Amino acid sequence: MTTRRKKYIHEGPYVAEVEVDLIESETGWGPYISVDDATKLDDIREALRAGNLQRASRLARIFTLTPLSA
Repeated sequence: MTTRRKKYIHEGPYVAEVEVDLIESETGWGPYISVDDATKLDDIREALRAGNLQRASRLARIFTLTPLSA
């Protein structure tokens, strides 16, 4: 059984919102993600670190974080 979930990747001033499939397992090792989804998360993280927002935005929704003074 799979469930669609959102994962968030934080790198520098950016956050990427990525949809992945969580796979439930009867063996007690779940939930886990597929190799393809793990590779996608790594690609997005690498693009954010390099500042390549165009590449990252093809795979995820990208947000910027703005610090607030209290």
